[in-house]
Amino acid sequence: MSIYTCKIGSADGKIVVREFDAVNSDMLKQSLEEQGYVVFELRKKPLQFLLDTGIGRKKIGAKELLLFNQELLVLLKAGLPITQALDTIIESGTGKLNEILSAIREDVKGGMAFSTAFEKYPRVFPHLYIASIQAGERTGDLPQTIRRYIAFLKRTEGFKGKIIAALFYPAILVGVAAIAITVLLIYVVPTFSQIYADSGGALPLPTQMLISFTNFLKSYILLFIGVIIAGTAIFRRWSATPSGRYTVDGIKVRTPFFGAIVTRYAVAGFTRTLATVLGSGIPIVEALRMSVGTLNNRVLERGLLSAVVRVEEGSKLSSALESIKLMPPLALRMLTVGETTGSLEEMLGDISDYFEEEIERNLQVLSTAIEPAIMIAMGIVIGVIIVTMYLPIFKIASTMG
Repeated sequence: MSIYTCKIGSADGKIVVREFDAVNSDMLKQSLEEQGYVVFELRKKPLQFLLDTGIGRKKIGAKELLLFNQELLVLLKAGLPITQALDTIIESGTGKLNEILSAIREDVKGGMAFSTAFEKYPRVFPHLYIASIQAGERTGDLPQTIRRYIAFLKRTEGFKGKIIAALFYPAILVGVAAIAITVLLIYVVPTFSQIYADSGGALPLPTQMLISFTNFLKSYILLFIGVIIAGTAIFRRWSATPSGRYTVDGIKVRTPFFGAIVTRYAVAGFTRTLATVLGSGIPIVEALRMSVGTLNNRVLERGLLSAVVRVEEGSKLSSALESIKLMPPLALRMLTVGETTGSLEEMLGDISDYFEEEIERNLQVLSTAIEPAIMIAMGIVIGVIIVTMYLPIFKIASTMG
């Protein structure tokens, strides 16, 4: 997401300048207008990577945000006013979040709405969280809204943890394999090549090729690393552009097997977010626009935005999503049942559970298959290197025999 500076007019006639995080300017403008604001000016902040300083730019982790909300919920349920609840949390806490909460407390004491005080820090608090607080203020049941957001954070963070755990061991194997092969090529092979050079005998062609490759690698290793770093930097800059990001995201969703996992992961996050937002009392069109960014894929976002337009025009959510083929038939049937029975929020949560279970199964299969594949590949590469370096010795032994 990017930061946009907006000059907006509120319903009471006030004109204010605020910063918002948004996927793009069109979505942000439409969202603000739906909330009753008049947008006078909207521009993207330049050189955003240089702006990450000050308490308003300090990122906090999901675990820190979760702990804060758990403490806030307990204090609000105990009957404490918001300012006293913030005082209590600030007294017992430390770190960068405390600095931000202190500033929010002063704003609230000055008469600012709780959600408005959070809006001043869009890089710290997710837009979904701020919208949830706004919904809680509108309905008069802030503790219930916070409880929903806590449940949402726990589920999403728990699922992320499962994915990391599934990929952790294969990543270690790849790292170990790369280190082992590098050590063989840079240290072991040159030792043997020196011994063979001193003996003065003719070497088999495979051994000559391996020694030449090793000498080339040692001579140009720094250049090779530099090219990789430069290539990575260029690719990252290109993939950050709208066309580059769209191309990369398209490759992600079209890649066999992995594309299905990427799509399911994106849709699982989207449906979980949409269920949370709808449960907070936010209208469906506004909730859809807020949830689009959680897909984190430009190709999927473009398709979903077209579905949002269909919902605005009066289509059912299930029909709109069926038109863009974002979900499999089973998930669409579940969505249709949810709309028919009036339990859309619950059904969205079930769909998210379904996708998460699918992803876990896919990752389990991937992890089970990739571990022996890495071990076999590593064994073959190391075996070829060792046999190639011992070929002259085998040749000498056969000659003596």
